[in-house]
Amino acid sequence: MPQENRPPSPRRSRLTRRGRLALFLGTFLGLGAAVLIPLLPGKEAAPEKPRQLLIPEGWRAPQVYAAIDRELNVPAGSTKAAAATAALPLPAEAKGNPEGYLFPATYPVTSESTPATLLTYMVETANKKLATKAVSDGGKVHGMTPYQTATLASIIEAEAHTRADMGKVARVVHNRLAKSMPLQMDSTINYALNRSTVDTKLSETKIDSPFNTYERQGLPPTPIDNPGLEAMAAAVAPTPGDWLFFVTVTQGDTRFSATYEEHKRHVAEFNRLRATSKRT
Repeated sequence: MPQENRPPSPRRSRLTRRGRLALFLGTFLGLGAAVLIPLLPGKEAAPEKPRQLLIPEGWRAPQVYAAIDRELNVPAGSTKAAAATAALPLPAEAKGNPEGYLFPATYPVTSESTPATLLTYMVETANKKLATKAVSDGGKVHGMTPYQTATLASIIEAEAHTRADMGKVARVVHNRLAKSMPLQMDSTINYALNRSTVDTKLSETKIDSPFNTYERQGLPPTPIDNPGLEAMAAAVAPTPGDWLFFVTVTQGDTRFSATYEEHKRHVAEFNRLRATSKRT
């Protein structure tokens, strides 16, 4: 059967391996047909290489806010303001306070990053870490919510000088809670006073603050820093032991005691070594 006379099909232009073809409508150029104009090889926009923002274990929220402000080159206080308005995926117990949920890690930062997106990324990461099977199941065994786990982990992060000591510090906290003893943690006093020091005066243990664990029993009302996964794991799987006290005598040498008499001897050694170092 004879075929209809049809005009020959136009040849299709192929994309080359090293270049792309950009289509411009002929009407834009004042022509009656579409025109294909090849882009020169190597002119494609290179993908943006993310910068890296490191958040160390144990940083408090103000330190994280300041680091984000610097990295994004935004006015000081921008990230703190964003934390109050960003609708972060925090548990109800947090009452909008992200302390304890700004998970320490290295985060990618691009031109699209904002304080809100970075804070959300950190909180989502903390939720995932707290939901890991070992941490979640361990918390349930001890009757702790994820928020309580983060709070206990923040004390461990502040008090333990080595990872090996984390489980022992956790055990001291659990033992004291079981005996309805106040935790008496200097780290919570430091948080109340917005400082970091190993010197706590007797008068400071009397301050009126919900973070004064010398005067008040139980965990503090919020985390006191942002703990890492090791501290979270230690919080729900403490090292077996009967310790109720500990003191770091020298860097890397933390002494754990089951009795107050033994603890006093360790404290006396700490004081002696401190006095000697001040004289030299």
